[in-house]
Amino acid sequence: MSAYLKRRQLSRRAVLRGAGAALALPLLDAMLPSGRAHAATPRSRFACIYIPHGAVMPQWTPATEGPGFDFPPILRSLEPFRDRLVVVSDLTLPLAYGEDASAGANHTRSSAVWLTCAKPETGATPRLGVSVDQVAAQSFGQDTPLPSLELSLEEGGLSGGSGLSGAYRNTIAWRTPTAPLPMEVNPQVVFERLFGDGATAEQRARRRMQAESLLDSVLDDAGALARALSADDRVRLERHLDDVREVERRIGLAGRMVGDALDVPARPAGVPDDFEEHAKLMFDLLSLAWAADLTRVGTLMIAKEVSNAVYPASGIRDPFHNLSHHSEVPANIERYARLNAYHASTTLAYFLGKLRDTPDGDGTLLDHSLVLYGSGMSNSNQHDHEPLPTIVAGGVSGALRGGRHVRAGAGTPFANLLAGLLNKLGVEAESFGDSTGVVTL
Repeated sequence: MSAYLKRRQLSRRAVLRGAGAALALPLLDAMLPSGRAHAATPRSRFACIYIPHGAVMPQWTPATEGPGFDFPPILRSLEPFRDRLVVVSDLTLPLAYGEDASAGANHTRSSAVWLTCAKPETGATPRLGVSVDQVAAQSFGQDTPLPSLELSLEEGGLSGGSGLSGAYRNTIAWRTPTAPLPMEVNPQVVFERLFGDGATAEQRARRRMQAESLLDSVLDDAGALARALSADDRVRLERHLDDVREVERRIGLAGRMVGDALDVPARPAGVPDDFEEHAKLMFDLLSLAWAADLTRVGTLMIAKEVSNAVYPASGIRDPFHNLSHHSEVPANIERYARLNAYHASTTLAYFLGKLRDTPDGDGTLLDHSLVLYGSGMSNSNQHDHEPLPTIVAGGVSGALRGGRHVRAGAGTPFANLLAGLLNKLGVEAESFGDSTGVVTL
């Protein structure tokens, strides 16, 4: 650390180093040219969060258009973020329909088409299109250690069915039309990928076995840096180290507790049995990665299409996919709406709160981010793909005006919105996928 403390400006890629560890730093005043401090132009971040099986649209869609709308039951947990949120209605996913109208094919196409807006080809070898997150990563993710980060809260391995590759269900991120990116489910693996650089596999394993913290090995370097920083930067550094230590502690706890109380199949160490803790860890890791500028683009699948996961903490005991086929029975619809609300509160609301509470430059991560949340299906009971449940949140450094319910117009391709989001992120896009225009929020 002392070598680069002698410079007038600390490198944005500076790390804390110790035995077998290298820890990236958050944005500090010391990294910016003299006199600019935290007035520097912030970096944009982009995240796409996928929820399968659509939603109960009457309880998702606000009754009125424009500002001042009342949050419907499914979205009530998001009311604290009203000024940073836009509900977008009337969107459709045309290429998710196909000649094969079977339930399995419809579900598979839902996740495949959502971020690509391309038609999935049949056969053992998948071919689709570049997903919007990867277009963003190719534009502004090449200057970070990881161009993008792909996460999931459910294991993969599902087949596509109906002659479609399983890749279409197991990821939403496509680097090229033939290169689907795997989604990582294990927080321990993600943590090591983000903060374990510089350690061998043996060193990382030994540290886990001995319950050592990654931070223990970089404390000397952290202390030396802190002594050379301003008071404001010391607060930022301390907060970052505290956040890393807390996530590391919870990952270790999850690894020790997996399977203790439940008779479940074996899972990789570090994957919590509890859905809410799993979700919090993954979103905490993504926000840490953004704060340290390790990546600027992320995707996360809450579950896979046709998942029959059960969420006891929601108060709903029905398997996810089974309940989505509610047969238009009012009691079933009400339970499914409650499950939709549970997912929104434990994932999107939590993530937005984390971003809001994390300083970034002259604002917060939420001020400088763009978050897309939604599904490639509408009413799962009918396997249709319009109108799609869609939320856009964040600030994108003032480019996104929140507090609105926007009707794009019946039949507007979802690709039109994705083209508009790329433009918000500073990526020039006159079109994307099967777009027919651009939705400008």
